[in-house]
Amino acid sequence: MTDNQTLFTGDMLIDVARNQLNEGNPIKVKETMMRLRMTGFSEQEALEYIACALGQEMTHVVEDGMSFDENRYGQYLDTLPELPWAEE
Repeated sequence: MTDNQTLFTGDMLIDVARNQLNEGNPIKVKETMMRLRMTGFSEQEALEYIACALGQEMTHVVEDGMSFDENRYGQYLDTLPELPWAEE
């Protein structure tokens, strides 16, 4: 990790995910929250899953030098509650 890269903590990712929910942007985050809640997850559990998907996307941004890709992030959200990237 270089000096200009930021380490994202779980709490930071949850805060960003919460802000995305509150702002309704991207809308896919709110849709994912509703889907997870309807399938029995608590709000906190759903938020933690969303933060996991966000963390995966931020890994591409920070470690791979890629731009934030809302479509790729949406694909990660679609897999929840499964975390297929964790098996890589």
